[in-house]
Amino acid sequence: MKISVERAALLKAVSQAQSVVERRNTIPILANVLIEAEGSDVTFRATDLDIEVVDKAPAQVERAGATTVSATTLHEIVRKLPDGALVTLTADNAAGRLTVEAGRSNFSLATLPKEDFPVMASSEYASNFSIAASKLRRLFDKSKFAISTEETRYYLNGVYMHIAKGDDGVALRCVATDGHRLARIDSDLPQGATDMPGVIVPRKTVGELRKLLEEDEMQIAVSVSESKIRFATPDITLTSKVIDGTFPDYTRVIPTGNTRRMEVDASDFAKAVDRVATVSSERSRAVKLQLDEDRLVLSVNAPDSGAAEEELVVAYGDERLEIGFNAKYLLEIASQVDRENAVFMFNSSGDPTLMREGNDQSAIYVVMPMRV
Repeated sequence: MKISVERAALLKAVSQAQSVVERRNTIPILANVLIEAEGSDVTFRATDLDIEVVDKAPAQVERAGATTVSATTLHEIVRKLPDGALVTLTADNAAGRLTVEAGRSNFSLATLPKEDFPVMASSEYASNFSIAASKLRRLFDKSKFAISTEETRYYLNGVYMHIAKGDDGVALRCVATDGHRLARIDSDLPQGATDMPGVIVPRKTVGELRKLLEEDEMQIAVSVSESKIRFATPDITLTSKVIDGTFPDYTRVIPTGNTRRMEVDASDFAKAVDRVATVSSERSRAVKLQLDEDRLVLSVNAPDSGAAEEELVVAYGDERLEIGFNAKYLLEIASQVDRENAVFMFNSSGDPTLMREGNDQSAIYVVMPMRV
């Protein structure tokens, strides 16, 4: 195999592939990227056996062929080459080496046979549809902060993507929760998605997917089966196993009877929470919210390090309320708001609180209070 590729195109393809590779693995071939050159393209394939990414780049292919080489090493070399360089990759499979040349730089890397590289078995997908990158990005970006990191509750270690009945009819919905907070985001149902099985997309896949969704106008082809999900652009295909588990009935924890309504400027609120939480060194930093007629007082009292208080003007007309929250959870939820105002719906100091963006019902968040 002998190919020449523009450095920028090579770096983009290799960086997408190497990020899937697990740093610590006991199977040497899984540290490698499979390079296959044919026609006028070169593809880079990497896997950790749960996720597989295939990235394509235009290349001048002198001799078609394939080899595998350390993903991290190749990425580091290409990253450090000068902008605009033309990179030549030459594989000598008999000697088990790959030569990387650019200008006056020359590297010789050890390779492993391409036959050893595991290729993810193709799946029969029950549902295939296409969705704008901007819509898919919103679904995952606004829900992923609530993914649980508790390995014992593995079925919460991802985003539950399914079809559900929303306020404006049937919607494509993403939900994530860790038991302390919950995010539920809806989008219009894409054509062809009606029969999609509900799947839990793992945390790592959600992170990798973000790299495919930079261009708003791009259409992403999504294919879903009971065990796998695939996202594809013209150049990149990301295939992942889904979490084998049942997502709990999240509708039971979304409060419907919360009547005390507070409306606040989301950005001012987030900054105020951040400021008062500074005095507390604990990870569970509790922030107390005291609500009165059109007035909110945020306070933190940390006996060992100090106290802080800040007042905000809000729209609130119900009876007086005192409620406490984990500062980190409040900040994460407030930072999801794209509009100016966040609307909080309270019941009592011991009940879950609901938050949404203005009057928009397509994104709702639930956060559990804590004692202060």
